[in-house]
Amino acid sequence: MVRNYIVTALRNFTKNKFFTFINIFGLSIGIACSILILLWVSNELSFDKFHPKADRLYQVWVNTDFNNTIHTWPSLPLPTHAALKTEDSNIKNTAITDRGAEHLLTVGEKKLIMNGMSVSEAFLTMFEFPLIYGDATTVLTDPTSIVITESTAKAFFGDEDPTNKMIRVDDQGELKIVGILEDIPKNSTFEFDFLLPWKYKRKMESWIVDNEDLWRGYMFPAYVELNDGSNKSDVDLSIKNVLVDHGMEDMSPELFLYPMDRWRLHSRFDNGVEKGGLSDFVQLFSLIAVFIIVIACINFINLSTARSEKRAKEVGIRKSVGSNRFNLVMQFIAESMIISFLAYILAVFIAELALPFYNNLVEKELFIDYRSWIFWSFSIAMIGVAGLVSGSYPAFYLSAFKPIKVLKGKIQVGRNANLPRKILVTLQFGFSILLIIGTIVIYQQIQLVKNRHLGYDQANLISVELNDELSKNYQVLKNELLQSGIVEATTISDCPITKVMNNQFLSWPGKPEDSEVAFANIRCRYDYTKTMGIQMLDGRDFSEDFVSDSTAIIVNKAGLDLMQLDDPIGAELDLGWTKRTIIGITDDVLMESPYHDVRPMFMLLGDSYGVMSIRIKETKDLQLTLKTIGKVFNKYNSTYPFEYTFTDVAFQKKFSTINLSSKLASLFATLTIMITGLGLFGLAAYTTEQRTKEIGVRKVMGATVLSIIKLISMDFTRLVMLAFLLAAPIGWWLLNMYLDRYPIRIDIQFWIFPFTGLFALAFALSIVVTQALKAAHTNPAHSLRNE
Repeated sequence: MVRNYIVTALRNFTKNKFFTFINIFGLSIGIACSILILLWVSNELSFDKFHPKADRLYQVWVNTDFNNTIHTWPSLPLPTHAALKTEDSNIKNTAITDRGAEHLLTVGEKKLIMNGMSVSEAFLTMFEFPLIYGDATTVLTDPTSIVITESTAKAFFGDEDPTNKMIRVDDQGELKIVGILEDIPKNSTFEFDFLLPWKYKRKMESWIVDNEDLWRGYMFPAYVELNDGSNKSDVDLSIKNVLVDHGMEDMSPELFLYPMDRWRLHSRFDNGVEKGGLSDFVQLFSLIAVFIIVIACINFINLSTARSEKRAKEVGIRKSVGSNRFNLVMQFIAESMIISFLAYILAVFIAELALPFYNNLVEKELFIDYRSWIFWSFSIAMIGVAGLVSGSYPAFYLSAFKPIKVLKGKIQVGRNANLPRKILVTLQFGFSILLIIGTIVIYQQIQLVKNRHLGYDQANLISVELNDELSKNYQVLKNELLQSGIVEATTISDCPITKVMNNQFLSWPGKPEDSEVAFANIRCRYDYTKTMGIQMLDGRDFSEDFVSDSTAIIVNKAGLDLMQLDDPIGAELDLGWTKRTIIGITDDVLMESPYHDVRPMFMLLGDSYGVMSIRIKETKDLQLTLKTIGKVFNKYNSTYPFEYTFTDVAFQKKFSTINLSSKLASLFATLTIMITGLGLFGLAAYTTEQRTKEIGVRKVMGATVLSIIKLISMDFTRLVMLAFLLAAPIGWWLLNMYLDRYPIRIDIQFWIFPFTGLFALAFALSIVVTQALKAAHTNPAHSLRNE
């Protein structure tokens, strides 16, 4: 019986090559899109799942209350991680880390810049990154040791055994390799090429030792491992008031444990409540994957039911010779399963061809793992679901025909027989219209934030990470760069202009007692505003001509608006540990998220620096200019390679997530429209084929080509218009919910909806009209000859 089903199905495919091609190709494109989307979704969902103790590992976060708003972040005072060990018996281990940084590693003549983290002793015991060599309990106890990954070992030592060999870090000291880790998985929150013991960081950075017992400032992330993850709520209560108990009563800070399985996708908080994050995009594109599969299946259903009259006699004959309805249903289901199987094979081939382009788009290294049981389970499920969804309705619809009426040629499909097909076409275009509207709105949102007033000039501005040698030689380096004639200005600061590293509360004359606002703060040297291209709105910049500037402060416009000082120049601000006099007001500078308002900010002359910024003069040969700058740097910093970052490139990284969503939405909207168009093409071709006799009669009776086109197009026009009327309000509602996550957002413009509706209608008519024209120009003598 099964063999008969397959043979019959293959014969039917051969007889109807055109419609079989549309079914298989349309379904394969839909499945390929879904495979690509689900590869990305699966990768995002897999983050940190490889840790054996993932269900017992937590990061310690803090909620702070100021200005009647709860702010949430993951940085804590230095003593916190040690204090947590004694707060609850269910806390098994704690660890502290820095956020990682690039370091120069040297072995012999080979020098490489690599990313490393400083971590406390329990880090590897807690997170259990697999060690090829070394003991997780001891490799991080010695301040003269280092743990490297397998790739780092390969880069420096090739096939030699690197254990117990020495490696120089930042030209500051030789460390012994006591551990070798397997390469860190790409789906890990932690990214590093080597680990340094926390004791080494204490040794090299004396300020850490000075602050280890001081409960102030929020500096480093801390992690805990519980004996039993089910007791998390009890531990939350135990640690809640740790900071308050140690004298940090300002802002009423409350600690809580944030589970590892939520770090990647759910780390966005609003007023102390988790409000999603990357999970929103995972859900969005999972939904798009389902939409695309449904649209592809709709093509199959529509074409199968539309061709019902062609197969009516087959059904009648089969029933008359003894076939029951179950056999007929199985026959049609078998056909759809075969189409689904062939489409899936083609889809995997298409996905493999598209993966290099797709990986470049999503900035990942995705691949189809043919050895995974998940892949084969997914394949079987996809083939089965697509086959059943596509074939069930046509199977039950066609098998219901009465053999006597069919064989007499009196089959009546009924006035509502086309209703399901019309509903499905409407759904197809509704989904397509939703995706088009979404693509336009996301693009406009990106353009809004990209075109915001920055408050500084990104053009020809580069930044260089400072080290001890550069900091020591800064002044002579600056002088030589300015004398070279290729540099307009330079300065140094504690952070690049694309991010804020420090926040601080301050008081001003007339400040309300219940008002607490965290000002972003920058410590810089002279020529900061000149180098960055920041406009001074009032007063002046720091200057070497004024010795008193060591006690001066500059605030931005947002800060001035908050303080509401009528005569700000000369006003005294209290920073808690010192008082400073305002000497200038700058324009607002967009340093943080482009989706939020610029926060109040102040600048101080300071002695803690990490970045040198250089404004290059206009040049026709930028590479030559950079090469010249590099030579000057190498003169005073020969140990390190000259590495720089363009400020505009760093700024663009702030849009990585929304840019990705825009590109993916545009890509899959285009493919969805293509699949819809493919199905519409097949349906229009079959419709005109079925109405060949009617069109012939109308032409004989004097109908014009235009009237025939109008006749065939009208039904499709109504369906597209209905799809638009349904999709437009739904799209408006969904997109407003999406945009509400951004404080800086567009208002959805009215013109988007009629534009999208007209585009969808024009697209549909361009397909239908081509088939209508073909039918309208057919000689009626040929179409009526067979009657």
